[in-house]
Amino acid sequence: MTTRRTFLASTAAAFAMPAVLRAQSGPEADLDAAIADLTQLHSLQVRRGDTVIFAKAPRGPGLDRLANIKSCSKSIVALLLGTAIARGEIASVGATLAEVAPGILPADATPGAGDITMEDLVTLRAGLERTSGPNYGAWVGSRNWLADALSRPMVAEPGQRMLYSTGSTHILGAALAEATGQSLLALARDRLGGPMGIEIPPWTRDPQGYYLGGNEMALRPTAMLALATMVRNGGSYEGTQVVPQDWIEASARPRGRSPWSGMGYGYGWFLTRSGYMLGRGYGGQIIAAHADRGLAVAITSDPGLPARSEGYFGTLMDLLDGPVMALA
Repeated sequence: MTTRRTFLASTAAAFAMPAVLRAQSGPEADLDAAIADLTQLHSLQVRRGDTVIFAKAPRGPGLDRLANIKSCSKSIVALLLGTAIARGEIASVGATLAEVAPGILPADATPGAGDITMEDLVTLRAGLERTSGPNYGAWVGSRNWLADALSRPMVAEPGQRMLYSTGSTHILGAALAEATGQSLLALARDRLGGPMGIEIPPWTRDPQGYYLGGNEMALRPTAMLALATMVRNGGSYEGTQVVPQDWIEASARPRGRSPWSGMGYGYGWFLTRSGYMLGRGYGGQIIAAHADRGLAVAITSDPGLPARSEGYFGTLMDLLDGPVMALA
């Protein structure tokens, strides 16, 4: 398997080629060569402006088959929050859980859980003990995922520290369902799928019937690229304003920082130093938008293998900042 070190070495060698050879190959060929040995990668698509300039699926099910986007789902739930606020279904990002969805608070909720705001949830700063990582299995094995997450101890002051937790986004998704009177699936189809012409099939639900907020959604890679394009274009897709532009702009302002990757985190999107807004899912699933460079990118990878910041995911970031950026 290609390591990050060998990837960097091969990429550096490619960029060190004589100018005449690079002119003959071109940046698309350089990108093609850069992904040749990434055995974990399933597909890569790049749109520059209105044109898809690179679209290959060297392995995996292909560009038009459903792929598990894992935690890229968190970024999609965040977009749906923006639509709910714009429609007045939720007053603002400062609205508390007790105001938006009091019915999902269990009798034994952790003191202060009702005061957690929508902004705390969408920025993963709820303060509750994490349900991701080593806690994930026990959490999804519980009889009530919302009650389990909301009764966990406070390990940080809400709104202060980023604690990556699928439970936080699941609470947010359930709050959206309660506030709008629609399931998370119906919301995603009505507000994203329909306007953009993309398929959003049903996915995992919790024991109470709420769709899992923050994991296990499936999209076609081509749909992932459409979402990346919409975000890149300030919430607009083929002439339709799908998500309010001011929400996209707010989402691109960092509210926290990942302790692992060092990336900033806005409203459900990672923010890279090089200018990408990034949805990131386990295994190396990526929905990326770079407004300044006019790039939209979708990457799918083997969903059963890890992609750590210092491993395969770091390699993908080198790919985005190097050969992909060179296409701009």
